[in-house]
Amino acid sequence: MADFAKSQVPRFSVDVYQNEFLPEGGREVSAIVTVTSTGGGTTGGAPLTAASASSAGIPAPGPSAAVVIMVDCSGSMEYPPQKMRNARDATAAAVDTLRDGTEFAVVAGTHVARQIYPDGGRLAVAGAATRAEAKEALRRLTSGGGTAIGTWLRLAGGLLDGSEARIRHGILLTDGRNEHEEPAGLAAALESAAGRFTCDARGVGTDWEVKEVTGIASALLGTADIVADPAHLAADFTAMMEQTMGKEVADVALRLWTPVGVEILFVKQVAPSVEDLTERRTEAGPRAGDYPTGSWGDESRDYHVCLRVPAAAVGREMLAARASLIVPAPDGGAPEVLSQGLVRAVWTDDLAASTAINLQVAHYTGQAELAQVIQQGLDARKSGDIPDATAKLGRAVQLAAASGNEDTAKLLSKVVDVVDVATGTVRLKAKVAEADEMTLETRSTKTVRVKR
Repeated sequence: MADFAKSQVPRFSVDVYQNEFLPEGGREVSAIVTVTSTGGGTTGGAPLTAASASSAGIPAPGPSAAVVIMVDCSGSMEYPPQKMRNARDATAAAVDTLRDGTEFAVVAGTHVARQIYPDGGRLAVAGAATRAEAKEALRRLTSGGGTAIGTWLRLAGGLLDGSEARIRHGILLTDGRNEHEEPAGLAAALESAAGRFTCDARGVGTDWEVKEVTGIASALLGTADIVADPAHLAADFTAMMEQTMGKEVADVALRLWTPVGVEILFVKQVAPSVEDLTERRTEAGPRAGDYPTGSWGDESRDYHVCLRVPAAAVGREMLAARASLIVPAPDGGAPEVLSQGLVRAVWTDDLAASTAINLQVAHYTGQAELAQVIQQGLDARKSGDIPDATAKLGRAVQLAAASGNEDTAKLLSKVVDVVDVATGTVRLKAKVAEADEMTLETRSTKTVRVKR
């Protein structure tokens, strides 16, 4: 079992990066809101107690975390035969990574969902005995049947609803398409699960649908990735579980308050990956709305907030928005504010000041465009529109190089031959390994942080 240090209370900070200056009559304001949580996760220190949680303004602890691992056991997992064995081994490795006291369950997913450990619709509590029992149950796991992922999520949600853990999380592995369930069924399951638990999703091999797997992770505020070689599953599952064990604060929301006359154009997470949160707003009182960010450990994330303010004359200034990090109060009262920052607008006749583009805003605008053109380029390639695919993927090469996104640049080089990086001139490769194309598509939203 991994040796985890005891966690301590995370501290949150909010920093706002923007060019607040607008020309006379200017209306659009962009800002990068950087949220940082430090001192939590597995970095060491005192355990999170009711007293320390109260002093930090976060909910008092119950069980530290509850995790449900959903393993695809459909018939396709037997091809090749080692795939199912790798999945069993990976799940066993994840179970070994559970911290003592964590609640957990393992679900076998086919066209129906079946709890294989523990039984009775309950969660087990991680310890030496329960980890051994879970691994014994995994040895009896076999494949057969179809794929209906919505049923897996519904069972996981029901199990997690019975927990008082602060962190409620799922890990989902599939090797195929959701062929034994209508798309509306999966969509309804995701809508029901959103806000109840987060979920990381992985596709193993190359016979699954990228948009299905990334859609699951996006809806449930988790991560998505490809494990093209099943032999790498154990390492991936261990890393995912370590990340989950490092989470300390759940249900964190970015609350934006705006004065009368200010319109929010969009809110996007832009690091470590691009995720549009605009349509996920829930109203939180007069002129305020909450955008979900999920669970936090020791980490930092960036959000791009774009606003439209009323036009004003030179010399005027206003508070365009107040960005706050909040968590629900333990007693159901007013949420606790963890930290906040301010977005400003100042009208000036200084042309240099009003036309300067903030470094952070420019960088993440490019990263968001990079993710978009990769998706558009791959879609065009699949549909046979070679000119559009070439143009879009060429633009992606140009953006990846300009922003220093070396990982994405390497993935693009497996799909296109680069003629000129500066101009984005490329040729589509005649033959592309399916795993390479799926890796680029799955990881297209991953970004690099701006250099401060």
